[in-house]
Amino acid sequence: MSRAASGGAPLSGIETSGAYPVQYRFAHAKKGNQHLVVVFANFAAPEDYGWSNGVFDGLRSNILWIRDQFDGHNSYYLCKGMDFGLERSVVTLISNVMNSLGLTPDQCTMWGGSKGGSAALYFGLKYGFRNIVSIVPQFRVGTYLSKHTKVAEYMMGQVTDANVHILDNVIPDLIRAGANRGANIYVLSSPQDEQYPVQVEPFLGLFSGYENFNFIFSDSPFISDHTQVTRRNVPVLMGLINFLIDGMAPRLGFAVNGGEQPDAERSAIDRYLSETSQVSSSLPVPAVFTPSPGRVGTSAVRFTGSAPGAVRVSLWENGKFLVSPQVGPEGYWSWDPGRDWPVGKHVIRLFAVDAAGHHSPRTEVVFSVPAQVPAQAGALPASGFQGPVQPRAGLAVAGPVISVPAAGQQMPGPVIGLMGYAQGAVSVEFVERGVRLGAAPVAPDSRWSWESGWSWAEGQHTVECYAVDTDGNESQRSAVTFGVVSAHASPATREHLSHGY
Repeated sequence: MSRAASGGAPLSGIETSGAYPVQYRFAHAKKGNQHLVVVFANFAAPEDYGWSNGVFDGLRSNILWIRDQFDGHNSYYLCKGMDFGLERSVVTLISNVMNSLGLTPDQCTMWGGSKGGSAALYFGLKYGFRNIVSIVPQFRVGTYLSKHTKVAEYMMGQVTDANVHILDNVIPDLIRAGANRGANIYVLSSPQDEQYPVQVEPFLGLFSGYENFNFIFSDSPFISDHTQVTRRNVPVLMGLINFLIDGMAPRLGFAVNGGEQPDAERSAIDRYLSETSQVSSSLPVPAVFTPSPGRVGTSAVRFTGSAPGAVRVSLWENGKFLVSPQVGPEGYWSWDPGRDWPVGKHVIRLFAVDAAGHHSPRTEVVFSVPAQVPAQAGALPASGFQGPVQPRAGLAVAGPVISVPAAGQQMPGPVIGLMGYAQGAVSVEFVERGVRLGAAPVAPDSRWSWESGWSWAEGQHTVECYAVDTDGNESQRSAVTFGVVSAHASPATREHLSHGY
């Protein structure tokens, strides 16, 4: 997202006071405009933030983008397993932002397309917001979810006729009840939209009692499908939203323009944004083991480190996203680009991300690749601690010594630990049958220890270990074969396993 506002780039945050964490982005109004546009996302929106591709860059209003991403799923901002506590969490975010700005529902516009258009209608009608712009919405949400089975399962838990019926009527029932009759409502659709005959047309008559309901019927031979309706009408929609921001709802009657307050008090919204910031000081900054800062000895730079409490780390260079490797169960991560780095200085910035989406503060590693350095062959795949591992050349560091377990030792399960020494290394990594298990840092006195953190299967195991130095060079592999037995196994069972049966 690119929009810059009077307060700088959009800010990210997470509202956590409700039952479900709600992620958002916020941009301050330009020139003191006193209006809030709330944006709901369509399916396939970038990062599940709707209208986040710069199309709103010219708007003067405050903008609140709400992410439709809960436990890795879309939800129409409504429910999980028919628990509408998710909806209440979303409206809590909207209300807190609105109140922090010192605005009222009359100074708010709910905006969205497709799935987001349904959400704009639902929240606008139910919670009394003045303006609603709903672009190619679905009125029968439950029925439409037959096209999105994973979303249906997330929202309903059990996909039953009863639950489909409930979701089919959440919007129509509000209209039948006359909810928010004084709202300025704008619905856009088209006969070229394949959803129009079932999802829109049958419900237009329900708005007959509304004071300012407007239906924009876009009939054009240049529109080919559902998504093209929106793209074809962007200029019209931008004109409409500018009217709404200026306090004018297109209809017969008198409208007043203006109302800016350039010196409006912003401490409340600044405090709210700070309190709900996506950056959490409680999440530790990720550590980087390799590469070490400074000049490196190879252009095939490999990254390793730790990030306790995180599920992934995010790496960037010059504002460009590089990769987001997963953090293993023991808190370690790694990334091998599988390519040579260009000669010169590189500044890699990175941060950790936890399961709720909070970011750690950022850190960076700066290294330089000199001219005419030997590249290393056989680069690892960029797969974190999962997937097959191929050995890589570069034997500038000695192989690790494994002191525990001893060869052939029967280890009581279910959790197994390894210990040893690795002279001149910063970390030791562990592999079994081509699958990376994890990594351990090497202490200044060369000692290392590692515990798996999971239950091992009973029987024989052969684990390979290799050391990694500050330049990312890997040693030859050391291996140990040992048995895993139940802590309660009989002596006969231990003897049986010791022979590899």
